[in-house]
Amino acid sequence: MEFQNIARLEKAGKRARNDSLRLGIGVIFVVLVMLYASLTQGVSGPHGAMLIAAAVIGGYMAMNIGANDVANNVGPAVGSRAISMLGALVIAAVFEAAGALIAGGDVVATIQKGIIDAGAIEGTDRFIWLMTAALLAGAIWLNVATAMGAPVSTTHSIVGAVLGAGLAAGGMQAANWSQLGEIAASWVISPVLGALVAAALLYWITHRILYRDDMVEAARRVVPWLIGLMALAFTTYLALKGLNRVWHVGFATALAVGAVAGVAATWLAARAVRRASTTLENSRQGINRLFTWPLIFAAALLSFAHGANDVANAVGPLAAVVDAVRSGSVSGQAAIPPWVMVVGAVGISIGLLLYGPRLIRKVGSEITELDQMRAYCVAMAAAVTVIVASQLGLPVSSTHIAVGGVFGVGFLRELLHRPHAHAIGFIRMHHAGQDKEVVDRFLDDFLRASLERKREMLDALKRHTAAADLSKFERKQLKRVYREDLVKRSELVKIVAAWLVTVPVSAALGALIYFMIFGMVNA
Repeated sequence: MEFQNIARLEKAGKRARNDSLRLGIGVIFVVLVMLYASLTQGVSGPHGAMLIAAAVIGGYMAMNIGANDVANNVGPAVGSRAISMLGALVIAAVFEAAGALIAGGDVVATIQKGIIDAGAIEGTDRFIWLMTAALLAGAIWLNVATAMGAPVSTTHSIVGAVLGAGLAAGGMQAANWSQLGEIAASWVISPVLGALVAAALLYWITHRILYRDDMVEAARRVVPWLIGLMALAFTTYLALKGLNRVWHVGFATALAVGAVAGVAATWLAARAVRRASTTLENSRQGINRLFTWPLIFAAALLSFAHGANDVANAVGPLAAVVDAVRSGSVSGQAAIPPWVMVVGAVGISIGLLLYGPRLIRKVGSEITELDQMRAYCVAMAAAVTVIVASQLGLPVSSTHIAVGGVFGVGFLRELLHRPHAHAIGFIRMHHAGQDKEVVDRFLDDFLRASLERKREMLDALKRHTAAADLSKFERKQLKRVYREDLVKRSELVKIVAAWLVTVPVSAALGALIYFMIFGMVNA
């Protein structure tokens, strides 16, 4: 017993040391940001102090984005074991920073989503306080959500924070309430679309490949087209969302570029799959190997696009403060100084490396079990849904789409496995009393059989023996246990609850912090 207590103490001590190390690295980063801002910006007085404070908070916000939001890009690849946690962290950190620095653009909207009318904010001072309060409120909520293990939208976090601080600074007339309605609509549209796209794709793949006697031959025909479709979707997505700040193209041009990439990828994949198929086993595990490299590329491209797009959540308010301090006026757009973009890019990467693994595991393996095919469907849903929704003018959140895709895959598994579970139960009851080896051999043959062969085996059983029944209570218990194994309902409830309260909680924090700043400055 003493040895067990000692082992528990050592484990707790190691965890505490790791937590202290991560905290220390984070503190060093924000201190360096503070020193750089104070030594190089040449602004003194109250405005200089607010600029330094905003820079520190911007670094803190960037780390929280890396800790929470990036999990959606690499979580499925890690959960499916297409890539290790360390490999995913390195790829995501590099491509997030590259996306921010290469394609993050040099101008950003100061009021995200137009949620607040900048003209309703009286004076530069109030605008600076508003942006600083919003930055801190959004960062605090992201920190809390990450500690809870809930992947939330960083865009919604900062929009809610700007809304709350804007209402505190400019009154009710400052808010754009119709824009808030679109954001609320995205709470439903995003996860539902993500779930439907991922589930539909998985259903098609399951029937075209896995329910065939010769799965390898089926994969040889189908997988190159799937990889080509992925190249088309991700190239189009990258052109529209990842490079849109530095390369402005229309949908038709982006789709044409994506089509060229898709054709090239299909041709290359056909040759690669043909070579690989000679050594593949005729099983789900064997087919999964074909999706490994596409998933790694998907994780890298999603991270690049996320870094290019969502770094504005970290640096937008900070850039707004810098612009207001230097120009002495309020503007709807602000130039992004290079040092501000570096703070956002490096902060996201540091936050990912220090605190990202928790939510990566959550998205990748703690909601439902993912293999490479299922993870491929989630990644495709993330790209396809954003492309389609952007053309239809539907408000969507990439975080909600990705997590919705994971749940969609899980619920489809339940739908497909429920009759399968009934069939297995029927077979066990039919063979009751026979030698266990005979039962196990029959079940092994049934599990390996194609869909057509399974039906033939069940029909043969029914023709020769009457079916036994479970009681209604036993059937309900069996279904409930099986569902819990496939999709964790507790995670669904927790994540949806976090999504619903993100904007209200961020808004309340933003208003509270604004009033605190206002009180301290005017004390």
